[in-house]
Amino acid sequence: MMRYVASKHNRRVLVLVAGAVLLVLVLATSQWLSSDVPLGPQQIVVTSNAKVGVHTRLTDEVESWKIKRTLEMVREMGAPWIVEYFPWAYIEDRPGVYNWVHADQVVNHATRQGLKIIARLGYVPQWARPKDSSPLYLDEEQFADFGRFAAEFVKRYAGKIDHVIIWNEPNLALEWGYEPADPEKYTEMLRTVYPMIKAANADVQVLAGALAPTLAPPGSEYGMDDLVFLQRMYDAGAAPFFDILAIHAYGWYFPPESPADQEVVNFRRAELLREIMVRNGDGNKTAMITEGGWNDHPRWTRAVRPSQRIAYTIRAYEIAEAEWPWMEAVCLWAFRFPWDQKSYQDYYTFVRTDFEPKPIYTEVQRYTRGEVR
Repeated sequence: MMRYVASKHNRRVLVLVAGAVLLVLVLATSQWLSSDVPLGPQQIVVTSNAKVGVHTRLTDEVESWKIKRTLEMVREMGAPWIVEYFPWAYIEDRPGVYNWVHADQVVNHATRQGLKIIARLGYVPQWARPKDSSPLYLDEEQFADFGRFAAEFVKRYAGKIDHVIIWNEPNLALEWGYEPADPEKYTEMLRTVYPMIKAANADVQVLAGALAPTLAPPGSEYGMDDLVFLQRMYDAGAAPFFDILAIHAYGWYFPPESPADQEVVNFRRAELLREIMVRNGDGNKTAMITEGGWNDHPRWTRAVRPSQRIAYTIRAYEIAEAEWPWMEAVCLWAFRFPWDQKSYQDYYTFVRTDFEPKPIYTEVQRYTRGEVR
């Protein structure tokens, strides 16, 4: 999602340091991550709305029981869909050498809970990018390296993962390696990676976009308006190289009924992206919200009250079910973090780090059980 920090230099240092620390953490712990926590019997998700989903954040969760408990609680809330991040750098830290231990745990526990996984792929290993560059930077010459990783990923998890997202928020400089947003280059990434994925697993559905909702003016160093970015993707010939559009739909302080407006970031901005799809002959494709929702931080200017967040979240799920036949899933940010973020991000979660359910969890659970109408 969109982040705001003091300076471009500080952002670059922060991402590089954080990336290095997290990679070391994952590599150091992967040796003792094992299947010592039983998967348990096969489960199914019982829900009144098959489009309900959440964005889990198990990427840096290193304790097996916590992985399992997180996914159990997602199922118990009545959410059939999850989005989970599988960083390329964590799995292929050397060319052609793959460490699937953590990814296998997440995938196996999720599928045993009856959850449908949308896998977000990205985050570049050091060997595939220039020295001292951001792990979110990738030269065109390395697109094929990314494609080979994505192909190995979908081949390994055939029958368990049917949806993959190519990159995240490429319309933000922060997420594009501190380079200007470049829809033509992103389209070239899709043009390279898509056929490699399909050759490895023809059944997998490739999601593109995952654009940050932003009103960035033309020429902004921070990013590009998501509506402009998507149209330029189509102009560059992206249509044949994705199957589903990934959408980020944050409500800020607006209710979900607030009408779509090109000058406003709100939940129904998703309808404007849909209109661009239709205008470009892509009306037969569907979309998925892979990030979104409301925040209830007491002091953040884009937050709402906790009671509003609950009502808005349930209404958003209802809108997708009743009004948007083209929307397959609504996966809101974020179910739970492995540790407290000590920021407004903690106020997006459904469950605390110690697994205490927040009121929003309980109310969504009541909704999916048909107890709230």
